[in-house]
Amino acid sequence: MNHLPELIRDLGLILFVAGVTTLLFRKLKQPLVLGYILAGFLVSPNFTLMPSVADAADIRIWAEIGVIFLLFTLGLEFSFKKLIRIGGTASVTALVEVSAMLLVGFSLGKAMGWQLMDCIFLGGILSISSTTIILRAFDELGVKSKRFANLVFGVLIIEDLVAVVLLVLLSTIAVSRQIEGGNMLFSILKLSFFLMLWFVAGIFFLPTFLRRTQKLLSDETMLIMSIGLCLMMVILASNAGFSPALGAFIMGSILAETTQAERIEHLVKPVKDLFGAVFFVSVGMLIDIRVLANYGLPVAIITVVFILFKTFNVALGAVISGQPLKVALQAGMSQAQIGEFSFIIATLGLTLKVTSGFLYPVAVAVSAITTFTTPYMIRGSGAFYFWVENKLPLRWTKALKRYSAGTQTITQASDWQLVIRAFFSHVLLFSLIILGVNLLFSSYVQPLVLRLMDDVQAANLVAATLCFASIAPFLWALVTRKFQTAAFASLWANKRFRAPLIFFRVVRGALAIVYVSIFLLSFFSFSVALAGLLILVATGLIFTRRIHAFYIRLETRFFNNFHDREREQAAKNRVELAPWDAHIAQFRLEIGTPVTGMTLEEMAIRERFGVNIAMIRRGEHYTINAPSRFERVYPGDVLFVIGTDEQLDQLRRYIEPTGDTLVESEGPEKIVLKKIVVKNGSFLCKKSIRESGIRERTNGLVVGLERNNRRRLNPESSVVLEENDLLWVVGEEKLIDQVLR
Repeated sequence: MNHLPELIRDLGLILFVAGVTTLLFRKLKQPLVLGYILAGFLVSPNFTLMPSVADAADIRIWAEIGVIFLLFTLGLEFSFKKLIRIGGTASVTALVEVSAMLLVGFSLGKAMGWQLMDCIFLGGILSISSTTIILRAFDELGVKSKRFANLVFGVLIIEDLVAVVLLVLLSTIAVSRQIEGGNMLFSILKLSFFLMLWFVAGIFFLPTFLRRTQKLLSDETMLIMSIGLCLMMVILASNAGFSPALGAFIMGSILAETTQAERIEHLVKPVKDLFGAVFFVSVGMLIDIRVLANYGLPVAIITVVFILFKTFNVALGAVISGQPLKVALQAGMSQAQIGEFSFIIATLGLTLKVTSGFLYPVAVAVSAITTFTTPYMIRGSGAFYFWVENKLPLRWTKALKRYSAGTQTITQASDWQLVIRAFFSHVLLFSLIILGVNLLFSSYVQPLVLRLMDDVQAANLVAATLCFASIAPFLWALVTRKFQTAAFASLWANKRFRAPLIFFRVVRGALAIVYVSIFLLSFFSFSVALAGLLILVATGLIFTRRIHAFYIRLETRFFNNFHDREREQAAKNRVELAPWDAHIAQFRLEIGTPVTGMTLEEMAIRERFGVNIAMIRRGEHYTINAPSRFERVYPGDVLFVIGTDEQLDQLRRYIEPTGDTLVESEGPEKIVLKKIVVKNGSFLCKKSIRESGIRERTNGLVVGLERNNRRRLNPESSVVLEENDLLWVVGEEKLIDQVLR
């Protein structure tokens, strides 16, 4: 008689029951996560009316794999560019809310007499909202285009990142069984270093590798390769002392910057759905009705306190960041639930055996209740705002409106502020990487090489060579890399400011010498290190040009890889120019516009919608013609945008959710779209667009090129113009007319 392994029996049972329960929950229009949890309870030993899982240990292993794939796919959706683009409003809101909820959860646990680790983990569980439940509720209620929804999406991105950091910090606390400031600081610095190291290395190598092997990567091979990369990063993170989930998240976020991100996400989704289902079923298996009966009062207390304080803290963070009271309350009432990450945090406590058995089912019960209340909270947020507004004293509401308006009226930073801020961030970033890599090699690589080689001096030389090869690009970047070039050049033009600017350069050079000395002393004696320092400094001075050229190639490759996905999207979105359809429209940015404070590069509207910003009018007398990608936009700015009706409508929905500030340009600003014929002998012929200086001559942009009856929208500046080419330029009418003469 054939013997069927228990694992297969258990998987068959849980997947069949999960399939039935999710069908029921889909019919009832409820989150499928709750269906999985119910299925887990039904097949657990705690429910005796159905067959139970025989070997729960195997299921927990599969559940751990589920956590890895959940975090991997979350990383694929994350993207570091999203974090850069969401702005300060969402960041301030999320940090205020998470910090406050950690304190609320800890205090609530203490008030109920729980032990220390239960209180700490309760704070972590209550601090993270459910992305899945919120997105589903927004879809069903049709509020994704509302202003508060944009804020919620930004907060969720920050929360996801904070949750990953919490997993690391909670693991550290669980191991030491106490909260020590020194250990926590070391853990945060260690995490920051590894995040930067993995990200830089991943972006430098992975996109290039995927691009060069693209023809060989069938769907099957791509799936195997992606899962292999994910699990290798999981192993690396685990060996470095971090949680496996962190490794999965980091690899996902690295792959999210490649041109294969959507393909990988599509291929991995079925695998994630399978193992994710097993994870949520395993959550339900830990529910014990008897425990919940004994802890019914704590569940009720935690639920009520959570909903009240989550709403209040999100709203408080939003108000502090400058959002109007209505938006703040709507965002707060949208996030009053816990979900996937909270389950992962609760699972971590059980896995490490530092939390009590009741905490897990209590967290699941609170999640189930708050999941059901979420749609009603969102739907009632508008009415609740009007109730609060009527109850608040008039002077309070006026003060809040003044604060919101004042906060969002951003003033432009001075050149000195830009340069000083960039200098310190530049030094901090590269210093952390250089010192971290040096510590990594001296602590781990050097002992490994010594075990493999008998000659100690030779082993030290090999380890030192590998270490220097790793830190050399960052050392060179610390000394030579330019930052805030426009602000720096503006200050350099004034001779009075040159001394402090030269001082900044001297400081960077001195730091590089200090770091090289630390590196050499980590591997060699003082005399050898001193000789090595002199040799390296002399080599750098003699071969400056060659070294800098090599560094530029490395930097160019990194940023090309980093922007690879955006370039591909821009190429896909590139359409033929129809000048008879294109026209100029004005967009006035009111207070609260989502793009407030962004640079044009961060807005990326050319890549997204195919439009161009020809001019920005700021105030009555200040205009910025053909603004650079580093130019920021502020409330009150008027953007002069060139595009088709469809493109401009898409842009309007992106930056103006209310859609009532678009005005057609009648030409009072004398910004026009005109065609220029490239004639033989003109200053344009046989020159690239950049070399011709057409932008400077017209204070405008080249938005189209027609050659041999073929049209191109937004041609590259490197395109060489030929006789009889037709250029469409948007710029000042008088200047274009002068060019036409």
